[in-house]
Amino acid sequence: MSETRKRSRKRFGGHAHKKQKGSRELEVGAQGVLITCNMNERKCTSEAFSLLNEYADALYGREQPADTQDSLSEEEEDDEDAEAALKKEVSQIQMSMKTHQQRFTAVDSGANNVVFIRTHGVDPEQLVHHILSDLHQTKKRKSRVILRMLPVSGTCRAFPEDMEKFLSVFLERWFRAPQRATYQICFKARNSSHNKREEVIKAVAGLVGKLNPLNKVDLTNPELSIIIEIIKTVCCVSVLKDYMLFRKYNLQEVAKEPTNQSTGLQEAANQSTGLQEAANQSTGPQEAANQTQEHGDGEKADGSAESHDVSAGNGTKEAELE
Repeated sequence: MSETRKRSRKRFGGHAHKKQKGSRELEVGAQGVLITCNMNERKCTSEAFSLLNEYADALYGREQPADTQDSLSEEEEDDEDAEAALKKEVSQIQMSMKTHQQRFTAVDSGANNVVFIRTHGVDPEQLVHHILSDLHQTKKRKSRVILRMLPVSGTCRAFPEDMEKFLSVFLERWFRAPQRATYQICFKARNSSHNKREEVIKAVAGLVGKLNPLNKVDLTNPELSIIIEIIKTVCCVSVLKDYMLFRKYNLQEVAKEPTNQSTGLQEAANQSTGLQEAANQSTGPQEAANQTQEHGDGEKADGSAESHDVSAGNGTKEAELE
């Protein structure tokens, strides 16, 4: 009876539906682009490849395919029989495929309605900023299902001690003296419950303050935005410029005409100004930390509005952006 069950499992696929070991997943050490969509990940991936390749070709030139040609000379080919030559050619092709890395590779992000495109030989921040800058200037919509496109310049394990160790070095490029800037911190966690918003925000703000006390908050129009996206046990980090100008890197919003954006931007600016004034008048860090702010950018990545928490300066101001 047991043998019959085993045979039936093998015959009808058994556990083939499970992911095979070694399947491509988002992991620590990856760089790339984190993309949110609305219920159509396959179409989102297709649009992402098209868009990224279009602008990457313009910035870096067309991607060169792997060289799979046989390097044997004509004399050597004449000396070897057909079977040996075929084996050598197959071996060279396999080696070439292993050593050649594609410019863009889709990996499993670990969250619904989120696509991660891993990059190789490409600066994700430069590439995505170039895309959004062009869309902002031309107002041309080049995607239908892609919502936000966030570059990821670094990844680490999403545990407090690992994040602190990684970020203390990662943030030096932008915030270590004599470098200084106004900034905000945007935080989002998916499928992760071991990171509390307030603790992460205060820890990151504390690191920025240690690098240079002159780094200050600006919730209205910061020079830099620190993006922290946690998916399961992987923390994705980037430092972006023009984050508010490009509508939080939302491809749908940035391509709209200015008349459609002016009202929302003005309301957001007024709310941010009011928040900062209230925080400046508070008597202690905890009172300032309790100040919150909400922005609606019309994005829905997983069936509900995606929220972003924003902290400022040396940990004395916090706000939540949605």
